[in-house]
Amino acid sequence: MSAISTEIIKGDARISPRAHARHTGALIRRNLLWIRQDPESMFDAILMPIVFTLLFVYVFGGSIGQALGGGQDDYVQYVVPGMMAMMGMSMAMSVGTGFNTDFNSGVMDRFRSLPIGRGSVLFAKIAVELLRMLLATTIMLVVGVLVGFDITNWGGLLAAVALAALFGSALMWVFLTLGVVLKTPQSVQGLGFLVLMPLQFGSSIFAPTESMPGWLQSFTDVNPLSSLADAARGLMVGGPVTQDLWVTVAWSVGLTAVMAPIAIHKFRTKT
Repeated sequence: MSAISTEIIKGDARISPRAHARHTGALIRRNLLWIRQDPESMFDAILMPIVFTLLFVYVFGGSIGQALGGGQDDYVQYVVPGMMAMMGMSMAMSVGTGFNTDFNSGVMDRFRSLPIGRGSVLFAKIAVELLRMLLATTIMLVVGVLVGFDITNWGGLLAAVALAALFGSALMWVFLTLGVVLKTPQSVQGLGFLVLMPLQFGSSIFAPTESMPGWLQSFTDVNPLSSLADAARGLMVGGPVTQDLWVTVAWSVGLTAVMAPIAIHKFRTKT
């Protein structure tokens, strides 16, 4: 976090931390008002968790549930915690496309003319996307309960949501950087899917990894989404937690420490 603070102070030396916080709050309100005026922008956060939960439970639940030694009910207990990792990554990708759209629509030109901290723009964007991620996660959990998921450990559930939000916020710095560097929202989305699909399906989110080829298992073992999914699963339904929890935290801190200064620097350079 010191690297982030140094980068912000370097570019906005005359703006106090209190002013940064005030600017961030104002920009969060601006982003929320924009969502209110354009409710269609919430379709992904509202519909995606419903569609994906029903799709995987009713299309793959029977066969994968048998592989788990049970049936569809067993698969529901397996996939719902794992899908928290998917929610975080999908919302992280949307922050990059939205940020790039702001550049192309001229919004950033207006911000450039205002006496605000450049870092405030990025922090506000992440804060709003985290709210969207929490909404998507809540909807996914509600649908999961309706199809049979049992919440037996509320403390573990809250810890899993917090862990997914931590990792999701780290990924947002990656996609914010892509949103600044790439020229169009389509290019951000296209590159995002190229990263998103292998990470999601080459993990333990949707299915156990034991039946995968050896080379793919090697990839899933180092895939941070597998660690996040397994940690959420352990917290919510029971099982080993400690190693996957710390691996996920380490990935989150590492990604933030590396990508946040890069994103802020690229944004300040471009604006």
